[in-house]
Amino acid sequence: MSGGNLQRVVVAVDGSEESMNALRWALDNLKLRSTASPDSEAASFVVLHVQSPPSIAAGLNPGPIPFGGPTIEAHQRRITEAIFAHALKICSDKNVNAQTHVVVGDAKERICEAVEKLHADTLVMGSRAFGPIKRMFLGSVSNYCANHARCPVIIVKGTS
Repeated sequence: MSGGNLQRVVVAVDGSEESMNALRWALDNLKLRSTASPDSEAASFVVLHVQSPPSIAAGLNPGPIPFGGPTIEAHQRRITEAIFAHALKICSDKNVNAQTHVVVGDAKERICEAVEKLHADTLVMGSRAFGPIKRMFLGSVSNYCANHARCPVIIVKGTS
């Protein structure tokens, strides 16, 4: 799958090993377009992470966590930074410079919105391979994106 025709590949990561394996797969198997002229935008891999919105139970403007802990937003920011650090290390190990992009909200909807906004040529994501019962209650982000994203979607299945 290395055509060299891709301008922007978005890889959705959530910190799971499945999503990091999808990132590795994309870096190993997809080739970006060479930039022909200085006027054209450079081709890129974009590592996308969706933060969960603050819990409704926490209110619209959550304050500090009890016992003087950090705010929910600060905690989410640290999680996102850790996920991006792991993803960018994978990219660095493969000598690829990648951009990062974070959005907040429902993962399946925000991923589809982000690929459109980022003008992605392809979306790559992992699959946790939930069983039918779990999928019925939790839904499948990869299945939703495969049906609603406005670009081709590659779902990298786990090896187990």
